[in-house]
Amino acid sequence: MKIALIAHDQKKDNLIQFAIAYRDILAQHELYATGTTGTMINTETGLPITLFRSGPLGGDQQIGAMIANDEMDMVFFFRDPLTAQPHEPDVMALVRLCDLYHIPLATNMGTAEIILKGLQEGFVDWRKLKERRQ
Repeated sequence: MKIALIAHDQKKDNLIQFAIAYRDILAQHELYATGTTGTMINTETGLPITLFRSGPLGGDQQIGAMIANDEMDMVFFFRDPLTAQPHEPDVMALVRLCDLYHIPLATNMGTAEIILKGLQEGFVDWRKLKERRQ
């Protein structure tokens, strides 16, 4: 599976702790991340990660393009609901694309753990069947 990892500044530590805790599961998949977040996760875990631009500089849109091209299977986007984001339209566009293309999306640690455990148990295997994605 192809998994995107994104976090607002105030949630980067949460996503790093999540990646450390679930390193063994994540290591079995292709990981993609926005620039700063991906660099931090790679430094802490050693996981190979394809890096895009920083979110405000277009990284969210690069991941969105992968979603629109059916090249992304799930997104972990730890959002900060208490801080205004200057690129909020890009964030909402990414969420909209996940909804449109049936991409599992976790915006917090609780949901991320459930999705990742489901992935481990095979509950997301429907993503492997192209005809089931639409």
